[in-house]
Amino acid sequence: METKETISRLEYGKPPWVFKGRQVSSHALDKQIALYQLHLVKAETARAFIPKEFKLVEAFGYTLGGFFLANYEDSPAGIFDELVVIAGIVWNPPTSCAWAARVLVNSDKACVHGRKDVGLPSQVAKFTKIVTALPGTKKGGFGRFLSKISMKDSPSISKTCIDIQVKEMNNHTAINVCSINLSAAVMTKPPDDSKKWMGPAIKLSLPSFSGRTEYNPHLLKYCCQIECRLRAVPTARVSGPGPCTFDKDNDTNEDLQRNLSIAVMLSKPILALEFNTLKMKVEAPTVVSQ
Repeated sequence: METKETISRLEYGKPPWVFKGRQVSSHALDKQIALYQLHLVKAETARAFIPKEFKLVEAFGYTLGGFFLANYEDSPAGIFDELVVIAGIVWNPPTSCAWAARVLVNSDKACVHGRKDVGLPSQVAKFTKIVTALPGTKKGGFGRFLSKISMKDSPSISKTCIDIQVKEMNNHTAINVCSINLSAAVMTKPPDDSKKWMGPAIKLSLPSFSGRTEYNPHLLKYCCQIECRLRAVPTARVSGPGPCTFDKDNDTNEDLQRNLSIAVMLSKPILALEFNTLKMKVEAPTVVSQ
């Protein structure tokens, strides 16, 4: 295993590491684009993941966590899916940084890179996607008139439902983590201004802390530089494998961390942002001095 991990790290290449997401297309309805969903997470749950020297950004017993879900079509690890569970936000004056509770990927190479190079709590997982077509949106009188005269800028809209089931792999055993249900309206005949429909083009920087794991004991800081088209969408519906129980006496640390991550996923969603035509550049983390 150690030899395999060493080889994988070398194959990942030098930083910055660039990840490109899929673009919405009527010909690829089964391919979800990146989704960043914010949740209100109980501060008590978030503190279980965050080092004690950090101060949690909280109000009325809650912090801002959630998850980042993406499917990369181009990356140093090739095509793979990723689910980053975000425990919460910690102070890093004069700003703040996110802390990942768990990272699930369906790529051995991406898992090793996350653990060794970025200090992330990465685990190999299985992503199963089920796509269901829903009845299309009815056109009004004016829409029907445009269709009759063959106006190209009168798109027809169909709806699809994508259900993504995530299972963590542990010694060839699949452990149910969650199911994420996405609803999408897909323009089957995109107009010339379809890029506007995907939202404005933006650039943003998402700083994060990581490390303090068995694979990387250092406290690290890294930043994701993102270019994409951004728009707000309805929040995804997340369901868990069942009631989460916490038995500190009998559960292993791994079981406890997994169950707490599920609790983050099942917390109350407040906002969902869709990242289309995603390009994410990640620099090598730097070690944070005490």
